Amino acid sequence: MLPQILISVGFLLACGLVLATLLLLAEKKILNYGTCQIDVNAGRKTLAVEGGASLLASLAEHNVFIPSACGGRGTCAYCKVKVLDGGGQVSPIEAPYLTPEERQDQVRLSCQVKVRKDLKIDIPAELFNVVRFRARLAHKRPLTHDIVELRLELLDPSAITFDAGQYVQLESPDYKGRESVMRGYSISSRPADTHLIELIIRRVPDGICTTWVFDHLQEGQEVVFSGPYGFFHLNDSQAPIICIAGGSGMAPIWSLIRDMRDKGIARPATYFFGALTQRDLFFRDEFKQIEQECPWLHFVPALSQEPADSDWTGERGLITEVVARHFPDASQHEAYLCGSPGMIDASIAVLTQNGMPQENVFYDKF
Repeated sequence: MLPQILISVGFLLACGLVLATLLLLAEKKILNYGTCQIDVNAGRKTLAVEGGASLLASLAEHNVFIPSACGGRGTCAYCKVKVLDGGGQVSPIEAPYLTPEERQDQVRLSCQVKVRKDLKIDIPAELFNVVRFRARLAHKRPLTHDIVELRLELLDPSAITFDAGQYVQLESPDYKGRESVMRGYSISSRPADTHLIELIIRRVPDGICTTWVFDHLQEGQEVVFSGPYGFFHLNDSQAPIICIAGGSGMAPIWSLIRDMRDKGIARPATYFFGALTQRDLFFRDEFKQIEQECPWLHFVPALSQEPADSDWTGERGLITEVVARHFPDASQHEAYLCGSPGMIDASIAVLTQNGMPQENVFYDKF
């Protein structure tokens, strides 16, 4: 009986997948929406685009770049714009990410709005300053078994200005039947290095962009990205700092700490970095060096799945447990977080429970 049920369920899932694929192909190949006009910010720009694609992609094709850390999958909610006319109904995918006030203000996720007719939209003015860069991959080096560091030397434009904590959207080309996509990655290099950027990227199983980065991207190859994006940066205050990150969430904190050193900002900072085992740690020697140069910094790596009989003498446990042990009272601090949505939510819960005001917690969810 059980095998028959499993076969039936598998058949229904397969039918649903085939139907969804056919619908997507029908819209892309059969339906012809013609040329549509997108009026941006009451005539500041007027774009003529081929209908059928998402608003996010259509704008990018005309060098108007909207933030999107998830590459247009509708999971990060960064690509919000006001669609004043022509956007259609709010989709079930975007509905959970829109507050009643945002709906009233006609805010939408641009990755979920299809361009099927003329649109009128409104975007933040600072997005007109986002630039599309060409760069050359100067080096690609492994940091762990599933994390690499990319150094991209800028070609055109030849310089970039950004705040430590901001991110870019890297574009993977078409390869092996996979379409080009954009994915958001935090800049890990120092803002003082204006002629290059560095990225720390973790492999996502079967991820389109990360598979390209790990398996196909070669040193010397040209790449394209846009940016900078985001509002995650060091707040202008004197409060002591708690940083929390894990895995590739190292990137913006690595940039931020070194930027503080470069600028002589000596606010006390404790950086908690969570990993599973010792093989998932990196930059330990580099942080030891910075700690010697900068007495205001304390780097605390913590391992949650390290074998009990190993030679590890540092902190053990979930990173939130370690933070709670070190800071039972966090009421006078600010926090800077980067990691998975689950890690960030858990960190916020611990910090606020230990007295930190919600408005003192800063983060980008990837």
